[in-house]
Amino acid sequence: MTADADADVDVDVDFGADGLVPAVAQDADSGEVLMLAYVSPTALERTRETGRAHYYSRSRDELWEKGVTSGHVQRVEEVRVDCDADALLYLVDQEGGACHTGHRSCFHRTVEGETVGERVFDPDDVYDDG
Repeated sequence: MTADADADVDVDVDFGADGLVPAVAQDADSGEVLMLAYVSPTALERTRETGRAHYYSRSRDELWEKGVTSGHVQRVEEVRVDCDADALLYLVDQEGGACHTGHRSCFHRTVEGETVGERVFDPDDVYDDG
């Protein structure tokens, strides 16, 4: 069987016992890793339908579209699946910051606590606490 034989067949993603898979969002142009979140089957379906990143919030127990509140949307150029089909990679065009703390990337600090990433917005101006 050649690699092209499966070209038009969707991969059967293994969503595991909890119905979620981790998904890494990566800037499609620069390769910068922006965030890690979880995806349910519905979130993946919505992402594929709309071309905008959808995730599943474990803390809020709900589906969410990245950027609905902040305006910092992720336009998904491609969705890749790892070799075990239990993790996803979203290659995205990120508008604004990916992190709710105001940084471009959620990976904006070292394990020693040094800030190495750029803060691109003030979360107090974007998110309503009430």
